[in-house]
Amino acid sequence: MQNNNLGKLKRVELREAWKHEANNFTQWLSQKENLTLLGDEIGFDIKLVQTEAAVGSFNVDILAEEENTGRKIIIENQLEVTNHDHLGKIITYASGYDAGVIVWIVKDVREEHRQAIDWLNEHTDEDIEFYLVQIELWQIGDSPFAPKFEIISKPNDWAKAVRSSTDTNELTDTKIKQLEFWTQFKEYAKKRQTKLHLRKIYPQHWTDISIGSSDAHISLIASPREGMLGADLYIPDNKELYQKLYNHKDKIETDLGEKPEWMELQGKKASRARVSTSANFDDTSKWEDSFEWLLNEAEKFHHVFPKYIKLEE
Repeated sequence: MQNNNLGKLKRVELREAWKHEANNFTQWLSQKENLTLLGDEIGFDIKLVQTEAAVGSFNVDILAEEENTGRKIIIENQLEVTNHDHLGKIITYASGYDAGVIVWIVKDVREEHRQAIDWLNEHTDEDIEFYLVQIELWQIGDSPFAPKFEIISKPNDWAKAVRSSTDTNELTDTKIKQLEFWTQFKEYAKKRQTKLHLRKIYPQHWTDISIGSSDAHISLIASPREGMLGADLYIPDNKELYQKLYNHKDKIETDLGEKPEWMELQGKKASRARVSTSANFDDTSKWEDSFEWLLNEAEKFHHVFPKYIKLEE
């Protein structure tokens, strides 16, 4: 390829695409594909709840929630340099909606505000996360503008896991090993170029993967206590959906090429279909074998179950 066939990348002023912050940018960001773009950057599956949601006499630009968990997310937009006014607003909005994830999207960042977000992340527990995100627009020649999100400040997961474990008298080593296991799993999945949308990693014995339905998701399990790896189609609260899937049990098992354990869980809201295998978590040299098993099962579940969930009876 000759160099003269290459285009020149140039940065575009945000106001060329979005003249008005609320009427243009917020409405653009609230569209599903653009929330997905933001979610890919910060590691969450973001589902819109409402734009301009009231908090007393103020309005938060976007109120959303994390798919699968329902954890509240507030997104405050500022197509200017960060200021004290918006810093105060995100804290007010977070308290008003008891949000677990706070995202502040800006054009440029003052150092004192980056330090403020770092400080908030350092002095809150692992259930509260602050993200300071810069939005840019880029163009090659006369191409359409291309948005780019860049995280300027985010939680230190390792530090929060250690601090939380210390505060609750839990075994710090266990939390750290869980975080390390899932972090390495995520890196392994990226190398495999999986099409699965992997969520932000937490120091716990499971991680969830969206399948495009608010009624069910994939839950991957790594339980050192039981010496078990598992893959669930987890249904938090929909027994009718469980029964519908169970009615197609034979076809699902044929498509999967294996027979999951069907667990209606009588007396509980949740239900699941699970496959499992044994694993030795103490031997880190075997972790890649565990990653391969988990990813293969997740990809099979992601391929098979959604078509039966969407199937009309």
